Amino acid sequence: MYINLIRNEPRGNALTGRLVINGRWFCDTLERVGYQIPALCYHVAVTMSPKFKRRLPIVQNVPGRSGIRFHRGTKPEHSTGCILVVADNNPMPLHSTPYTLRPPQGRTSADVEQELTRLILKAQQAHEEIILEVTDFRPGTEYGYNTPCPSSECAREKEIRSANFARRHSYLANARTIVSSS
Repeated sequence: MYINLIRNEPRGNALTGRLVINGRWFCDTLERVGYQIPALCYHVAVTMSPKFKRRLPIVQNVPGRSGIRFHRGTKPEHSTGCILVVADNNPMPLHSTPYTLRPPQGRTSADVEQELTRLILKAQQAHEEIILEVTDFRPGTEYGYNTPCPSSECAREKEIRSANFARRHSYLANARTIVSSS
C-alpha cells in the first residue's frame, strides 16, 4: 500500500493536506504548524494506542519522535505531531492550492479514521508493505512538490516510488484539469 500525504502551504497554525492512497484521494488532513513530521518516507502499521484506547495507524521511525498516529480531529490544536484525518464537511478552509480534489462524501472524521484504520489493517494482515510518503508544497518547483526520501536506497521503496510516480503525476495533472475547467 502506498500512502502519500500531500501538504498545502501553511495557513496560520494550520497545515492542511490531502491523503492519497494508491493514487486515489482518500481524505483531507490537518496538522499543527511547528509540530509536523519531516517530509520523508515512513512505514505505517496499525497498533493499539495507549492514549486513545483503540487501534490506530502509527507512523514508524519518525526521527526524534514516537507515537505519531493518524487520528480524527477538527482543529490544529488537536495535534502535537499526529496527522489528523478530517470530516468531508470540515469547516476548516482546506483549499489553499488549486490542486485540491475533495469529492463530497458526507463522512464524519470518526468515519474517516475508522475507514483508514480498516484499510491499513487489511493491508497489514495481507503482509503488504505500507509506505507513507510525506510531500511538502514548494512554490516555484516542478509540480510544486519535493519528495525527499533518504531511504530510497531500499530497492523495495524504489520500486514502489517508481511504480507510483506515474500515478501521482497523473493525479496532479487530473486535479489541475478539473480545477481549471471549473
